[in-house]
Amino acid sequence: MIQRRQFAKLGLLLSLGRCSRWEEVVAIHGAGATFPYPLYSKWIDEYQRQHPGVRINYQSIGSGGGVRQIQSGTVDFAATDVPMSHEELRGARAPVVHLPMTIGAVAVGYSTTVPAALRFTPELLSDIFLGNVRRWNDPALVALNPDAKLGDLPISVIYRADGSGTSAIFTEFLAGTNRTFGEVVGAGKSVRWPVGSGAKGNEGVARQIQAIPGAIGYLELAYAAQSGIQYGRVRNRAGQFVRPTVASAVAAAHSVPMPPELHVSLVDAPGPDAYPLSAYTYLLVFRDAPDRKKGEALARFLWWALHEGQRFSTPLGYAPLPAEVRGFVEEALLGLRHDRQPILRAGTPRAISRN
Repeated sequence: MIQRRQFAKLGLLLSLGRCSRWEEVVAIHGAGATFPYPLYSKWIDEYQRQHPGVRINYQSIGSGGGVRQIQSGTVDFAATDVPMSHEELRGARAPVVHLPMTIGAVAVGYSTTVPAALRFTPELLSDIFLGNVRRWNDPALVALNPDAKLGDLPISVIYRADGSGTSAIFTEFLAGTNRTFGEVVGAGKSVRWPVGSGAKGNEGVARQIQAIPGAIGYLELAYAAQSGIQYGRVRNRAGQFVRPTVASAVAAAHSVPMPPELHVSLVDAPGPDAYPLSAYTYLLVFRDAPDRKKGEALARFLWWALHEGQRFSTPLGYAPLPAEVRGFVEEALLGLRHDRQPILRAGTPRAISRN
């Protein structure tokens, strides 16, 4: 059985290299998380270059918007950094499958008017975003960063104004490690912040941090790196101050097993090398594709992204999926259907079987 699956997967990979069948084609529409947008944009550009008959349009409107659109069936796929809740899944027009596609990290970024290489505890971050720590030379910041030259500059908090998986990751961490933060702000894609200014998307947060002296905010690592924004180390569960990197995100993923439903939180993952604000980000697809051509074209794109596409992850600040997780996603893709029939084919009209 295992050997049959391996040959089927090999046949599918080989067939994906031949794009002539797909020159006919198909427009696929998606929307959702800004967190993985730099990587998804790269994937789409590369795939469309190899398969010019497939047109993929992805709008980075935030995880909340993506979930709403997949629920209503107005997109062919969506993206979210936070798994759909049981209630959200029940509200979808058809069964939805979560596909983890890469791993990212939420960085705590701050203005260049503040010294680089700062350290933050969950308690300190909670106090900053609750408005209890209002200046960069506050004793709590100085005590944690005694060698930094922190001036008497006001702290300007920047948060996500739209429904955001990045916000959900950040607030899950703070609410889970600080009871007061959990009681006052809570956790989720949209929360009521007691202080600060809102910005739309990770790109909006990046612009605000760059523009406002003394600003601090949370944003996906790729946006911080590409914008030249400095970001600090955050204390993890093991008591280590860890910088967000591809390696520390991978360490978080390796410390948390992936369950059968293919979604799990990496927030505050155990292990001395794990960055505590790491997260899988997911594509959401219908288990039963309403349109055969679109469903097959989308599944082939996702199979390509799961294999060839992973090499683009690290240069953009994302972590490739662990081999075990990639195998689980392969199985999920092979389980996608249209009219009760598998939609992935291995270069012939004969459908691949998982049995």
